[in-house]
Amino acid sequence: MLDKVVIANRGEIALRILRACKELNIKTVAVHSQTDRDLLHVRLADESVCIGSNQPLDSYLNIPAIISAAEVTDAMGIHPGYGFLAENADFAEQVERSGFTFIGPTADVIRLMGDKVSAIRAMKKAGIPTVPGSDGPLPKNKDAISKIAQRIGYPVIIKAAAGGGGRGMRVVHSEASLIHSVSVTKAEALAAFGDDTVYMEKFLENPRHIEVQVLSDGQGNAIHLYDRDCSIQRKHQKVIEEAPAINIDEEARQAVFDACIKACLEINYRGAGTFEFLYEEGKYYFIEMNTRIQVEHPVSEVITGIDLVRQQLLIAGGEPLSIKQSDVKVQGHAIESRINAEDPNSFVPSPGTVKFYHPPGGPGIRVDSHLYAGYTVPPFYDSLIAKVIASGESREQAICRMQNAMEEMLIDGIRSNIPLHRRLMGDQGFCSSSYSIHYLESILKKHH
Repeated sequence: MLDKVVIANRGEIALRILRACKELNIKTVAVHSQTDRDLLHVRLADESVCIGSNQPLDSYLNIPAIISAAEVTDAMGIHPGYGFLAENADFAEQVERSGFTFIGPTADVIRLMGDKVSAIRAMKKAGIPTVPGSDGPLPKNKDAISKIAQRIGYPVIIKAAAGGGGRGMRVVHSEASLIHSVSVTKAEALAAFGDDTVYMEKFLENPRHIEVQVLSDGQGNAIHLYDRDCSIQRKHQKVIEEAPAINIDEEARQAVFDACIKACLEINYRGAGTFEFLYEEGKYYFIEMNTRIQVEHPVSEVITGIDLVRQQLLIAGGEPLSIKQSDVKVQGHAIESRINAEDPNSFVPSPGTVKFYHPPGGPGIRVDSHLYAGYTVPPFYDSLIAKVIASGESREQAICRMQNAMEEMLIDGIRSNIPLHRRLMGDQGFCSSSYSIHYLESILKKHH
């Protein structure tokens, strides 16, 4: 078992890791930047080490400084949390090379899943559904192009292989415009990127974002903790997450759960991880795997009663997974609202000193936050300041409790997106759960 762990992160996740360590009697070392000396977990940790100035590059992304902190404090393991270095394979490799335990998967697995091409290949091998496509550049032959489009099924999207930034892409809805669209995209690609190679993929018009939470010990045991719906997002940033996902085809869901477990065993995955999918018309399409704990892990904990961070620590300490799939049962429904220090209308970050802070409470409410009155939110890092998790016997009850929580929660001195969450909890589209990943942006457009 690990007896001392460096928490290589900040904010609410650092406090979350500290609490799990305390429960397991693991001593903690908080590493922090100069501005973060007053963070709650820094005050509560057994030891703390300042690893640099306020910019992330000088502190939370400073690999030698973090490893040195582990050396001078005689720590055994390093927990990266999420963000910063959590999915950096070189960091994981250097941690292990320096004689410490990296609390997460091996560097090889992080590399495998971090490369989109190798990740898709590995997932296909495990039987995980991926976005159907031409699996390479489109041929010159028009009939061959038509056959590929028929196999994939309309609508399709033609993409420039050298493209990026939303350029060199064209959506095709029927055979009539296919060949013309391919030649126009090729010409655009040549003009913009100097390369006219294009490929084809299925175009998903209104998908939902569904993810599967897994735990695997790297010793031949893996389980899933059901799924989450993270479709309410703005600019690809999740705003609300809930578990379990509702209105999902039961047969397709079970097949995906089984395939995720199979993939964990095949790649010899170690720790907590998440498989992310787009879901449309009863079908799943793999996007990526996150090889770390996620921001939204509490909703899975609440519905299953399993502490994911505790499990990460036990697995990293070499213990085999003690939970079997038959032990994992879903109880009720949970919703998480991400509270950010930002202007609720313009979404511009709002750093500053918190003059007054009152977290919500009551049955079924959990708050993961590092805030306290007098704490100053710095301008250097992500604007997430709290996560409020509301749970109930039904989705309706969880929404009702979240609505009450958003009315109760008070933060003075800085601006926050609490008004947006209040509005969403009363929004008809959200409450009826008939929405895709584009839903939030469409209602924000109307509002402005």
